[in-house]
Amino acid sequence: MPLKIVLEPSQPFSLDLTLCCGQAFRWEKVGDWWYGIVRDAPLKIRQTGNILEFENANPSLVKTYFGLGDNLPTILSQITKDNHIGEAVKALKGLRIIRQDPWECLISYICATYKNIPAIKRMLNNLSRRFGEKTVLDGYALYTFPTAEKLAKASLEQLAECGLGYRAKYVAEAAKKVADGEIEIEELKKRGYEEARERLLALKGVGPKVADCVALFSLEKFEAFPVDVWMKRVIVRHYANHFEREFIEKISLKKSLTRADYEKLSLFGRRYFGVYAGYAQEYLFHFERIKAGQDTG
Repeated sequence: MPLKIVLEPSQPFSLDLTLCCGQAFRWEKVGDWWYGIVRDAPLKIRQTGNILEFENANPSLVKTYFGLGDNLPTILSQITKDNHIGEAVKALKGLRIIRQDPWECLISYICATYKNIPAIKRMLNNLSRRFGEKTVLDGYALYTFPTAEKLAKASLEQLAECGLGYRAKYVAEAAKKVADGEIEIEELKKRGYEEARERLLALKGVGPKVADCVALFSLEKFEAFPVDVWMKRVIVRHYANHFEREFIEKISLKKSLTRADYEKLSLFGRRYFGVYAGYAQEYLFHFERIKAGQDTG
């Protein structure tokens, strides 16, 4: 029998928005149910109105993982600084930042560089099928995400066969450093945003955007403000008046951002939206993709 959580009407939550907004990559929807792996255990969950039904997890894990302890109305009121984000907040009410496993999140975003969501999913699913452990729920096969120790032993050829391309060497190096204890990802939760970010940036294949995504989606650094092509578009269209005209013209013409460009845009997000800038980023990011008709699956 599924367990249930009755959601408070004053604390909105949308399971579909939260799992479709591009922050996590290994959830799959089958009928009304979402299937995924949380803390190495398979989980199925669905939402009907203000009721969450789930199997194979305890309520405290579900509440923690889906950020149900976040005071969303307070967060949204703090980040609603203008009409545009006001529209995003209204359209996406109930979207929450989940608490991903930091190791899986790190590898996910190393793999995500210059790839769309379907391609990222393929890479991560290939890695999990080849190096993770198979588990079955309702006859549906799910695979745990491979440990750092397991990936550290994999050859570059084996990693490349999972579709990683040039990212294979970055995944291998990150795995070795985590497996050897050179970087303790979980411990970064105890560090401030700047320190956690610097430690992540010390890894090859981890640039500012990857570091900010890992900080936001797995280390609870809600001030992190990742900037990608979608967020650049948002800023150029709706927040250009916060920058010099020459700067906006320059980044509009370039396909990719320099490190200095990135830092300038990210710093704007943190200063303008405040301590929950990461929530603002995710609402603006997903709102822009929906308006563009982007495949969000």
